[in-house]
Amino acid sequence: MDIQLEYPTESFSLTPTPDDVFYQPMQFRLSFAEDGSDGHDKEGGNEVNNQIVEDYLSQHSAGMPQRKLSDQRRGSFLYRSEADSSSRGLSRTSSMSSMDKNGLDDIIVTPFAQILARLRDVRHMMSTLTTLPVDENTEVNEAARLTGKDQQRMLLEGLTDIDWVLEHLNKIKARNSVGEMAQTKFKRMLTRELSHFSETSKSGNQVAEWVSNTYFERGEDELDLEKTKNRIPMIVTKRIINQASQALKGNLPKYGVEVECEEAMAQLVSEISIWNFDMFKFARITKDHPLVALSYVVLSQERDMLRQFSVDIPTFIKYMFVIEGSYHKTNPYHNATHGADVMQSCHVLLGYPVVEQVFTDLEVFAALYACAIHDVDHPGLSNQFLSNTSNDLAILYNDHAVLENHHLATAFKFMQNDELNWAAGMPDKQRQLFRKMVIDLVLATDMSKHLSLMADIKTTVESSKVAHNGKLVLESYNERMLVLQGIVHSCDISSATKAMPIYRAWTEKIIEEFHQQGDRERELGLTISPMCDRHTTSIEKSQVGFIDFIVLPLWETLGELMYPFCQDMLNQLNDNRMYYFNRIPESPRCSLSDSPDNEDRNAILAAAEKRKNMRNKTDDCSDLSSIEEADELTVTNPPES
Repeated sequence: MDIQLEYPTESFSLTPTPDDVFYQPMQFRLSFAEDGSDGHDKEGGNEVNNQIVEDYLSQHSAGMPQRKLSDQRRGSFLYRSEADSSSRGLSRTSSMSSMDKNGLDDIIVTPFAQILARLRDVRHMMSTLTTLPVDENTEVNEAARLTGKDQQRMLLEGLTDIDWVLEHLNKIKARNSVGEMAQTKFKRMLTRELSHFSETSKSGNQVAEWVSNTYFERGEDELDLEKTKNRIPMIVTKRIINQASQALKGNLPKYGVEVECEEAMAQLVSEISIWNFDMFKFARITKDHPLVALSYVVLSQERDMLRQFSVDIPTFIKYMFVIEGSYHKTNPYHNATHGADVMQSCHVLLGYPVVEQVFTDLEVFAALYACAIHDVDHPGLSNQFLSNTSNDLAILYNDHAVLENHHLATAFKFMQNDELNWAAGMPDKQRQLFRKMVIDLVLATDMSKHLSLMADIKTTVESSKVAHNGKLVLESYNERMLVLQGIVHSCDISSATKAMPIYRAWTEKIIEEFHQQGDRERELGLTISPMCDRHTTSIEKSQVGFIDFIVLPLWETLGELMYPFCQDMLNQLNDNRMYYFNRIPESPRCSLSDSPDNEDRNAILAAAEKRKNMRNKTDDCSDLSSIEEADELTVTNPPES
């Protein structure tokens, strides 16, 4: 029967120790269903052979130092026992004997998959007691070896499982999907974790509130949208069709744009499929046209998709110039370089053998394009800010995925111009399906949908593992799109999985953008959003919270999907977390209403200004190693948060 793993809630702390329980990702094969009913599956799709995994492990393990137990990754909150859960707690799918033999035993955390696993356990028990074979590998006479006491024990365990299943089925609401069951559970667990985290200090409270406000999808009874009379007009991006046409006069440049140095560009292009790609240097070499250049290199030279889908390349380049010009250069974070970085990250993940046989070419094209346009015309302000200020966009989209809807509308609106309609050569049905995919993928980048998306993906993964003895089989278009949404969303928040200099550069930029929003809120007399007050924000604690509560749970799930190809990212994620965790200053417990006195405020401002000046010297990030030098020259003992 199933193996119980009970972990007392109080035994888990936010401080990792050598005694922590570490979650080891399950090893299984990703399969592609040949009988997809949607008509868009690849013909003759096959199971990804385990030789791919073995080859990868042999290539990456040779000569590499082995991590000690204390250096392993710590599991996310998803793998901790709920205080209010049943006594069974976290369950293992021990009934899948084929998984046990291959060391593929895995913890099941989503409610629907747990129900399936329990029912399989009951079926196994019934088959054993009635001398019927469970499967072709089970001996028929197994029951004959059981004593009466053993049989009675198995019956009692079966009744307990049935009671557990009935109890959980009784909680299912008619309008709720199985993904919503997992979302509700994850939200309850995360709320508990954030409650503990917020008690540590004022900055901990701020981080907890930021996570809750940003990554929780609020119900109508939870919303608190106090409208104000102050309206902040959106920055209207200038349409640059004429400028793009001028740039394309004559022969098409080798990389889609003029570059500073052909040799340096060639070297960067050769590294385009590497995870820790230096996008800041790429932006400098391409003369601030990273998105145009990357789109052309990836979609034309690396993947040949523009030719495959009858895309007119000069028109596409002109279109991408317009898209890139509609990203706001004044945004520290949400600019064209970020769009290019997300697209390049997605290109890397979709190039791994474990998934490249799963998705159709059109799905891959849609995912890469969605990454390129996913933040176009972003004002550097959050959805909540736009709603709170009654911005025209918030009114237009009824406070739902305001910016995500705007990014999509902006990108597709440009294509109504004949000079920019690069998809004119695509068949109508193909173009309509492409548009549908892009819409679904960009809407999935709404951070308030984070828990919902993660719950749906994890439910799909675990249910498939239970049903297919440890293998993940994507049987329909909807399931493949769900996984693709998870990949795009993971790439959007992937900076924490990159090498430390890259991660820290992006962290500085997003924190500065948060602070700029906080400055505007202060000017308008609004309540300053969590993590947006430059006087009280703890960068170190914000990053630890961001990794623990958001990035790690999602990337754990992605690591299962793409095992073993994401293990380096997960290891780097752990290292990055420890870097910031070790730099959290000691601070007393205090309420959110507390604020620094004038002396502390002046010290914070002076430290921030000095740090900003040093960052400006390395703003082009052509040499990311100089960030280390900048940190050493700034204040070494920051004020307590």
